Amino acid sequence: MFRHQKELQFEVNVDRPDPQLARQIQEVLGGQFGEMTVMMQYLFQGFNCRGEEKYKDMLMDIGTEEIGHVEMLCALISQLLDGASPDDQAEAAKDPATAAILGGMNPQHLIVSGLGGLPTNSNGVPWNGSYIVASGNLLADMRSNLHAETQGRLQVARLYHMTKDEGVRKVFRKMLARDRYHQYQWMAAIDELEQKNGVIVPATFSAKDELEAEPHGLEFWDLSEGNESSQGKWATGSAPDGAGDFVYLSDPAPQGQKPVMEIPDKSLYHDLDAPGGVEKVVKKVADQIKRKIE
Repeated sequence: MFRHQKELQFEVNVDRPDPQLARQIQEVLGGQFGEMTVMMQYLFQGFNCRGEEKYKDMLMDIGTEEIGHVEMLCALISQLLDGASPDDQAEAAKDPATAAILGGMNPQHLIVSGLGGLPTNSNGVPWNGSYIVASGNLLADMRSNLHAETQGRLQVARLYHMTKDEGVRKVFRKMLARDRYHQYQWMAAIDELEQKNGVIVPATFSAKDELEAEPHGLEFWDLSEGNESSQGKWATGSAPDGAGDFVYLSDPAPQGQKPVMEIPDKSLYHDLDAPGGVEKVVKKVADQIKRKIE
């Protein structure tokens, strides 16, 4: 059961309207790493959580907090849009940089939402359920949560420096503080789960189960120009779970065969067995090469 409380989690009072900033803030509302994503991600992980109750309770606590963050950002966007009109769109377009980079005011704030926040990113792309991760594996999910909070806090920090509005900055500072705590939280949960089950997901499919492929789980394959990658702990250190030492392969050789495809049935119309078909293709390519050389 959810119960809505009318007061916002933190105070939202902007200094002045700013339709362009409202458009930018849409990214941390309905973008890939916005508040809508973490809200849905934590809630679905919590809804589907099995096992120790404390993990479900934590996920539901934070997921519910994120519902409040979505509402808070909608209030922020609405205040930044107060008094906006089609004239603002025309005014923004007078500045070539603003018109080219920001595109001025988001017209959907006028046409679709009537000066309210939208479930979209800063370019008007609708929020997508495929953004969320809820796998049922706690360690995998907690790592995704840390990634989401990392990217989300990064974007809010960038937005913080894109405005001088102290009212907006005050909201951002509260969000940055909460996102910092959420990173601490996921780190703590990840550490606890790793100590329980090991660092590899899924823990129940062990390295031994990889059979003849097991040695490849310790090899670093250098497959790009340069060998600077050999200087990291990922190439010459030990595996975090003690499975062995990494091996750096400076010139790894392919270990599989060259694939040979059978000619498909005629009904698929590849035209490979048409009279002179292959010869025509070979001749055409040869003629193209010859023309380039000439």
